[in-house]
Amino acid sequence: MDKLQIGGGTPLVGEVRISGAKNAALPILAGTLLAQDAVSVGNVPHLQDVTTMIELLGRMGVSVTIDDRMRVEVDATTIRECVAPYELVRTMRASILVLGPLLARFGQADVSLPGGCAIGARPVNIHVDGLRAMGADVQIENGYIRARAGRLKGARLVLDMVTVTGTENLLMAATLAQGETVIENAAREPEVVDLAEFLVAMGARISGAGTDRIVVEGVPRLGGASYDVLPDRIEAGTYLVAGAISRGHVRVRGARPDHLDAVLLKLREAGAHIETGDRWIDLNMCGRRPDAVDIRTAPYPAFPTDMQAQFAAINTVAQGVSAVTETIFENRFMHMLEMRRLGADIRIEGSTAIIRGVPKLTAAPVMATDLRASASLVLAGLVAEGTTDIHRIYHIDRGYERIEEKLKQLGADIRRSSA
Repeated sequence: MDKLQIGGGTPLVGEVRISGAKNAALPILAGTLLAQDAVSVGNVPHLQDVTTMIELLGRMGVSVTIDDRMRVEVDATTIRECVAPYELVRTMRASILVLGPLLARFGQADVSLPGGCAIGARPVNIHVDGLRAMGADVQIENGYIRARAGRLKGARLVLDMVTVTGTENLLMAATLAQGETVIENAAREPEVVDLAEFLVAMGARISGAGTDRIVVEGVPRLGGASYDVLPDRIEAGTYLVAGAISRGHVRVRGARPDHLDAVLLKLREAGAHIETGDRWIDLNMCGRRPDAVDIRTAPYPAFPTDMQAQFAAINTVAQGVSAVTETIFENRFMHMLEMRRLGADIRIEGSTAIIRGVPKLTAAPVMATDLRASASLVLAGLVAEGTTDIHRIYHIDRGYERIEEKLKQLGADIRRSSA
């Protein structure tokens, strides 16, 4: 099993290009099941989760080809079965995104329940209740969601909580439903908007994406399209934090500054000088130690839960005391325990971590517990004295494309080796 070895203490300087967004690519790839013609998807990141989604499509009999630029061509007309088996779903919870498209297009779907998750419970009841409201017969038995329907019917869906995958699944299902579907309390994330724009490119009729009320007028069929995935705002934010924590000067290219308002606000509070332009963000710490910043996660456009761990890392070496409050997932503080091994001063009180910044961290072997926790440990390793070994890095390969290569471009002392 691979590990990352990081020598700390080098300010990062340089430029890095941002990849396509994993959290947009996955629902878009699931959405290709709705098309009655071939679909071409570009700017797809080369990540383990993307590979799993493509493998899932292939397992169903969907024709998938990939060129050397990671443009994915999908033809769902060759599908043989509408089943998402446990052995694939258990490795990636986003596999549940095939539920809505399969049911809407083919009238049936057997999708394994995702099971446990290291960062907390993410219930599927909102997906199931929404599909039932649209006329589907949905049963949960033997660990599978088994859904059947003729043509789905439009409905007014009021979501119990803001959920990105729930919004996306019901949005995709609604595109082929008969009549109008209104999704209230919808997620507003840029990735939801990207999915909606992709569906519109295939012929869907959608309005309100990016607000908490999405209206879908169902159409009889969706056709082919060529579409490029938006840039990954979480990857961009992570490299900006890498520049800030190392007291360096980093520019990210291919990023959307308007998708990172809450993150850039907190980086400025930390003392970073930030400039933005068309698809680029420049961060310069001018060699100074960051200031501590309080963080409270909430659904977009507020501060993203997927950046909480990275800001926890910067607060460990910041000047002052900070409070980091997690409101989305109940178990998303496991990285805090590992950062203590590096010398971080962290006290956890329920859903809030109180972090007192220390002048330096010291290298130690640590273990990644989930995707964003992995990123936070990499960031801490960049400033820890000595060489930090990060184990179980298969988590980070799920969401960061060639992370060690990109950090090396910025001058980091990092290498991948066999554990």
